[in-house]
Parts: sequence; C-alpha cells; structure tokens
Amino acid sequence: KNQSMTFAKLQKNKAYFKRFQTKYRRRREGRTDYTRRRALVTQDKTKYDSPKHRLVVRFTNKDIIAQIVSAKIGGDHVLCSAYAHELPRYGVKVGLTNYAAGYCVGLLLARRVLAQVGLADKYEGATEVNGEDYYVEPNGDGPNPFYCILDVGLAATTTGARVFSVMKGACDGGVEVPHGESRFVGYDPESKTLDTDTFRKHLFGGHVGDYMRMLEEENPEKYQTEFSQYIKNGVTADGLEELYKGA
Repeated sequence: KNQSMTFAKLQKNKAYFKRFQTKYRRRREGRTDYTRRRALVTQDKTKYDSPKHRLVVRFTNKDIIAQIVSAKIGGDHVLCSAYAHELPRYGVKVGLTNYAAGYCVGLLLARRVLAQVGLADKYEGATEVNGEDYYVEPNGDGPNPFYCILDVGLAATTTGARVFSVMKGACDGGVEVPHGESRFVGYDPESKTLDTDTFRKHLFGGHVGDYMRMLEEENPEKYQTEFSQYIKNGVTADGLEELYKGA
C-alpha cells in the first residue's frame, strides 16, 4: 500500500537551538520593557556619575506606589517613596486607588523628597489647586528644582490615565517633571485645550461623587455594596472635596 509523503520543513533545528539566546527574566515574565528602560536610565557621559532620577509610578489593585529611583550598576536605588496606604493618616481612609488619591500620593512624595534634599523651603509648589497646568520654575538665586522623569512601566499612557494624576501631584508639590497637558483629564484633542474645571473636579474626587449620587438613586443595593467602606467611614458624595482638601 503506497502512502503519499508530505514534505514538512523543520523550523527549529539543531542550529536554531545552538544560537538561541534566553531573554532577560523580567522580559520573560512580561514585567519590564527594556527598550523603554534603556532610554530612561541612560545618562549622558558629560554628566559623569550624576544620578538620573525617575518618578516611578505603579498602580496595584489596592495601592499606589510612587518612588524616586535612580539606576546604578548593582540595581535601582530608591531615594524616596510614598504609598496610598499612608493616606489614612492624613484623613483619606477610602478610595485609595482613584484619580484623587493618585494626586495625593504624588504631592506627598514631592514634599517628602524636597525635604530630604533640602529644597522644601525654596520650592513650595502650587499654592492653589485650580485645575491649571503647573510647571515649577527655577529660582534665580538658588539651586535648580529637583528634576526627574516619569516612568509608568507597562501602563497605557492614554488621556485621563491615573498615572498622570501622580505626576500632577508631584509637579504641584514642587518637583520638576517634564510633561504636557495632553494626557490630563479634560483635554480636548480637537481644540487642543484643557478643561480646567473638569480636571479640578477629578483631582478632588468629583467624578466619584457623581457616580455615588447616580448609583444611590438608581440602584441602592449596588450602592450599599460598592461604597460600603465609604458608608462605614461616614464619607458622603458632597463631602469628598473637603476630604481631599483636608489631606
């Protein structure tokens, strides 16, 4: 009995496996984009051993991590850090991963790192949160502001993303982070303008308050479930702005 033989090309032969290079562990785990990291940590040779600081922002399910990090031969060195789980000591006990909480964490990190490097008195940051973009300017007779670049990891950098709320908090706190306003909440790509009222509303949790009111009217049972911690701590939709102002 004759059987027709089909030709199957051997894709991964011995030569393939002999020349195979294993990727970095964090690349195999899908945790680090090394092309982006190389651009973020590479320092100019003319700056010698000066550290290149990064504002590293990571969001987890229940926390926000913000750190000032510089790369060294032995690994990354963390200069300063702030976390959302620290916010309850400042009066914010609920909603620790929303847009307003990200702003609070960025503000906390900025004031903490400036105090650590001795620049807290020279750079006070924005005195009023009005939804307008703020960029710290160097003092004419003093040291330059603390400078770092934003590192968001693998997070999507879309307009309105929460990672930019942390950056906004750091900028308002007096840290120089190069940025534009095109990724803040309320930016209109057609008119290329930022709606400051919408932006300010999100910085004070106004969007959360609107959702609380809507849910309480339309679906009280779901409201009791989703905002159980708010109810337990006596936080109402109308009191959110005062809560974050106090923090």
